[in-house]
Amino acid sequence: MSEKRRYRQIRTSKVDDIPATLARIFKYLSHYKSAMAIVFVCIIIGSLTNVASSYFFAPIIDDYIVPYIGQENPDLTQFIKMLLFMFMIYLIGTCASYIWRKMMSIISTGLLHDLRTELFEKMQNMPVSFFDTHTHGELMNFYTSDVDTMRPLIADTLPAFISTSINVFGVLFMMFKLSFNLTMISLFAMAIMAVVIYVLGRIGRKNFIEVQKGNSDINGYVEEMFQGQKVIKVFQHEKAAIDQFEVYAYKVFNVASKAHASAGMLMPINANIAYCLYAVIAVLGAKMTIDGVFTLGALSSFLLYTRQISGPINNLSNQFHGMMTAISGAERVFRIIDSKDEADDGNIVLVNATIDEEGNLIEVEKRTELFAWKNPLNNSLTELKGDIRFSNVTFGYEERITVLNNISLYAKPGQKIAFVGSTGAGKTTINNLINRFYDIRIGKITYDGIDIKDIKKDALRSSLGVVLQETNLFSGSVMDNIRYGNLQATDEQCIEAAKLANADNFISRLPQGYKTMLTANGTNLSQGQRQLLNIARAAIANPPVLILDEATSSIDTHTERLIEEGLDRLMAGRTVFVIAHRLSTVRNADAIIVLENGQIIERGNHDHLLKLKGRYYQLYTGAAQLD
Repeated sequence: MSEKRRYRQIRTSKVDDIPATLARIFKYLSHYKSAMAIVFVCIIIGSLTNVASSYFFAPIIDDYIVPYIGQENPDLTQFIKMLLFMFMIYLIGTCASYIWRKMMSIISTGLLHDLRTELFEKMQNMPVSFFDTHTHGELMNFYTSDVDTMRPLIADTLPAFISTSINVFGVLFMMFKLSFNLTMISLFAMAIMAVVIYVLGRIGRKNFIEVQKGNSDINGYVEEMFQGQKVIKVFQHEKAAIDQFEVYAYKVFNVASKAHASAGMLMPINANIAYCLYAVIAVLGAKMTIDGVFTLGALSSFLLYTRQISGPINNLSNQFHGMMTAISGAERVFRIIDSKDEADDGNIVLVNATIDEEGNLIEVEKRTELFAWKNPLNNSLTELKGDIRFSNVTFGYEERITVLNNISLYAKPGQKIAFVGSTGAGKTTINNLINRFYDIRIGKITYDGIDIKDIKKDALRSSLGVVLQETNLFSGSVMDNIRYGNLQATDEQCIEAAKLANADNFISRLPQGYKTMLTANGTNLSQGQRQLLNIARAAIANPPVLILDEATSSIDTHTERLIEEGLDRLMAGRTVFVIAHRLSTVRNADAIIVLENGQIIERGNHDHLLKLKGRYYQLYTGAAQLD
């Protein structure tokens, strides 16, 4: 099964094992053992006081009411004492209920925090292909809707289940003590309730899963439409966007109606069964009391127990739809947590190095301008020079679709290699493969003679600086965004990087300079200013190898000149890969590689390719255009 197909299954798979999913949710409660112990004790106290309080109606009626019927001045001392005792029982039960509800609210909030943190940590280790198959809105749905559905399950349904279990066993014990025959009738009614819950549960389970999936689709679509508002308005597609949203919304409406209809039937059906049971017990109990088999007080207590045993079951029935929603949401979250991390079989790491007096390469702790690849198996060091080579590489994002076909190329240390070609020719794919965002199955890529599959991905990527066409700035100050390239960098180093990137001039004119806060991906800056910050971020990382992916595309001429000046300073002394749409930016490249349909059709410097009068010559002279 391909990775993309497996990740799509996260969205569509049905609930596999409800008991296992519930057990896994409750396993998170092990982090709160002490608090859960207090909750459990309080639930027991509250449940037992509830059972005990109902039993006291029998002696109160039989011993303190019936004997004094008709007396003019009855002695109510014992009656009042019994009432005060019952009041104390109820008060203890109320306090216990308050404590466990308060603590479960805190526990559930903490558990959701733990789950979101684990989910976020997991996503940081997921491969790029995972994010290719999920919209931003859908990913956000995992953190919000899917995780939040577990709150009522933990805070309400779990305690209610424990309380109901204790109540049921306690009440059944007291009911058997009062009347065996009437208790058997009650058990028959409870069995009918259990069958109703099981049957309607199976019907509703599938629909609740579809509701969660539909909500994810809506979130993804809404997020996409919000990001594309300018495009929507320019092409007057508001009506089309609304129509498509209604398609998604109607799908959710349809499955949600079925899901909640099946869940909503539980409470009224079980409530009616409970009412019928109460009426039957009342009639039979009255007959037994008239016949002298039952006392009036015992009948009163038994009727209270009849309501007590059906009430919690009805309450659980009412929470059923929430429980099914929580389980389906939990399944989706757990599938992500259980997904495979980004594969990384490499063991070679990147270390700081220097050359001793004897000319030997040695490892040092302090950062230097010299780096080395270290093989932990034999502690050998290989100087990082920036020699990158592709040997007969064939690759496709999908198994049957080839993007690069038998590509072989090289970049010697310090060379500037440019890639040109039509859209879809495979230029950006080469960047993705150097970074190991995707792994190749055919061919080999070496870095200073080392197969990049043998290099740990963190080490590989820390040696590479990437400046993309699309800039990604984060909420925070300008200084924070520059420092993102090297979190240990000082303010002075960040300012020097900004100067190198030609960004210091515009930053100094901002209202608060380097302390100016950026939000919403830096929309308060121009595209060119955001790109200059992107270059400064790469500069502070001081990478030995630099990849520029159409870094000057869609930029005005003046800003392009500033960016190119910054890039020229940044590229000095480094191995550089340039993916360019404007041929004027690659004239000074050591080698220009022309790609078409995933194959290299020309290679050489600017003058050499012009003499060939091939594809590059046609593009440069305007006889042909890049698609």
